[in-house]
Amino acid sequence: MLFDLRSPGRRGTIKVIYVGLAVLMAGGLILFGVGGAVGGGLFDAINSNGSGSSSDPFNGQIKGVERRIRLHPSSAGLYKQLASLEYSDSQTGDNFDQTTGYTSSGKVVLRKAVAAWEKYVSLRGDKSLDANTAGIMVLAYSGLGRYGKAADAQEVVTGARPSGGTYAQLAQIAYAAGQTRKGDLAAAKALSLTPNDQRNTLKSTLDEARSAAASATATTPTSG
Repeated sequence: MLFDLRSPGRRGTIKVIYVGLAVLMAGGLILFGVGGAVGGGLFDAINSNGSGSSSDPFNGQIKGVERRIRLHPSSAGLYKQLASLEYSDSQTGDNFDQTTGYTSSGKVVLRKAVAAWEKYVSLRGDKSLDANTAGIMVLAYSGLGRYGKAADAQEVVTGARPSGGTYAQLAQIAYAAGQTRKGDLAAAKALSLTPNDQRNTLKSTLDEARSAAASATATTPTSG
């Protein structure tokens, strides 16, 4: 399997991709609420009154949304809100260690986040999905090593905000997921939307991501 982390090459590939995504996306979407779906972002949520204790700042908000879901189980918007809150909660307290990453409890919360997102997607059906929450889910799925699902979420982001940057992110995630054709198509689109003076640098980055993912696949035994 592509994301068997026993391979040193694979661990390096995934670390580079995930850290890059976190820097590019979490800073805006999560911390400062740029286009975010949860109030004014993580910092505002932590500092807001009535949102829970400092050790678990999102607990009260999550329980409140869950109560509303029990009353309105077909509300896609409530599941979207829950997904964002659960992801934010996964970054706090004992759920995340700055050195080692997600703890076992953090991964439990991440699974709750993606479960809420998937319920939201199923309730929306053929209607357009919220790109801001999709961007958050890229990080949630990546934190669980589910890069195929992360690529699906990034496609929502890219469809809503097509740019060299969003297509480049899609290419890197797709390569990590072993979706080489999707990665190549996204990389080509990214390069076409990138200014000429930046194109060579971006191409080198994408080529490196493609090569690293291919090497990780080739050097890891296929599991049954």
